[in-house]
Amino acid sequence: MTKELELEEVTTLATVEDKKPENSRTARPKPRAALLAIAGVVAVGAAAGGVYLHFAGEVSTDDAQVDAHNAPVAPKISGNISEILVDDNQSVKAGQVLVRIDPRDYQARVDQMTAALAIAESDSIGAKANVPLTDHSTVSAVASAEGQLAAAEADYEKAKADYDRASTSEVAYAQADVESKRATKDRAESDLARMEPLVSKEEISKQQYDSFFAAARVAESDLAASQDNLTNARKKADSSKAEMLTASAHVDAARADLEQAKANRQRVEITSAQANASVASIQQARANLETAQLQLSYTTIVAPIDGMVTKKMIQVGQIVQLGQTLLTIVPVKEVWITANFKETQLADVRPGQPAEIKVDMYGRSFQGQVDSVAAATGADMSLLPPENATGNYVKVVERIPVKIVLKNAPAGFVFRPGMNVTANILTN
Repeated sequence: MTKELELEEVTTLATVEDKKPENSRTARPKPRAALLAIAGVVAVGAAAGGVYLHFAGEVSTDDAQVDAHNAPVAPKISGNISEILVDDNQSVKAGQVLVRIDPRDYQARVDQMTAALAIAESDSIGAKANVPLTDHSTVSAVASAEGQLAAAEADYEKAKADYDRASTSEVAYAQADVESKRATKDRAESDLARMEPLVSKEEISKQQYDSFFAAARVAESDLAASQDNLTNARKKADSSKAEMLTASAHVDAARADLEQAKANRQRVEITSAQANASVASIQQARANLETAQLQLSYTTIVAPIDGMVTKKMIQVGQIVQLGQTLLTIVPVKEVWITANFKETQLADVRPGQPAEIKVDMYGRSFQGQVDSVAAATGADMSLLPPENATGNYVKVVERIPVKIVLKNAPAGFVFRPGMNVTANILTN
């Protein structure tokens, strides 16, 4: 009964009393009865006022239920279930094994990745050892090529000097000797020609003529020898030129070998890069192994939180997929109340205010405390929020969820998510 109704009744009684005739002695109540009537009116008014004052500092709703963060359990891998270690409505602890998936495929993958890591480590050792070996061999090759180039250049210089000498001084000397011998021959032949008429006239002796004849023959022979020497000098010059050209070719070849040896020095950088790549290959193989081991660990599914198992939807031998819900764990010890109050009731509701929760299942009340008020109405956060800008608009009082936490709940009482409760918040 509201305060306005109580005040209306008191006013009505007072009006009735005022309308009674004052001069009627028969209608006047006895003093005792009057006192009782007045006391009754005062008591009713006080009760009405108390009820008004009580309910004026309180808001209530029966649109409330127990809520919790339920934990659906799903595998991170696919496979067939080999073992189930829990039943429906069984209490479990965080970390307790719930389900096992056949691990053989994932164990084989771990073995493969272990072997791949061993191969990568072996390759890395070989690649690292190849770096100093390549460096030493290329340095030796460059030094050897430089030595061969120096020798080839020395041979070329010697051949060039021989060619210069053979093509200039020796040929010139032989040419001059030929000219000298030809002049001697010509003079001897001229002397012999002058002596022939004299010997026929017997102006000179036969012996003298023979000496001139022998001198002409010797001069002719010397000329032939000088010509042979000139021919040999020219051949030697040609041979020296060929040797010089050969030496020059050797120089070019040695220079090319040196350039190749210097280019091979880049193999040091290549082998160093290969060594670095082998280190990266080790890291990749190790990461693949860790991934395989992680996948293998996923074959054992454990409870993420404390709670009770519900909605178990699997059987042994069943093939499950990644992300498929196997069962749900309900944390019955970590619950709260979601009370949906009308928006007109929440003007004075604040976090920290005391609350009283009446649970239908137990038929009794428990103490609670306002934790927070939702940032939006339940309709606005629904899957299909209302669109008030279309159609004929009808104003409806919306409800806003209020989170209430239980305080000092007695032992032995279990609050299951979804249970209906009545929530009262004391706003004074």
